[in-house]
Amino acid sequence: QVRLAESGGGSVQAGGSLGLSCEASGYTADTGSMAWFRQAPGKEREGVAVICIRSRTTKHSDSVKGRFTISLDKDKNTLYLQLNDLKPEDTAMYYCAAKKYTWGAVCDTLAVADFEYWGQGSQVTVSS
Repeated sequence: QVRLAESGGGSVQAGGSLGLSCEASGYTADTGSMAWFRQAPGKEREGVAVICIRSRTTKHSDSVKGRFTISLDKDKNTLYLQLNDLKPEDTAMYYCAAKKYTWGAVCDTLAVADFEYWGQGSQVTVSS
């Protein structure tokens, strides 16, 4: 039902910036939150940032707080992630994810198991 497509990845030097986009199609009205995750080779997938669709509440992981910013354009059904002051350790495959809406449930979760829909990923490589 829900399809997600990431774009904007690429290679950049340390200290540089990059912007990622995720176009969503399907049942946007039934979506509770959307988030960005990342996974480096040999490491587990980790949550980067999440935004609650209805309240617009956001949460960023400690490792990216102050450098990355998640945002949503409802008119275009597109999720964004602005990556500033990039570091080599930010190198990873970045995934867009969506979670169904549930009344009373926590919307700003960054747990992989809580998200039902996933994109194919976009590679971000940061060189020193």
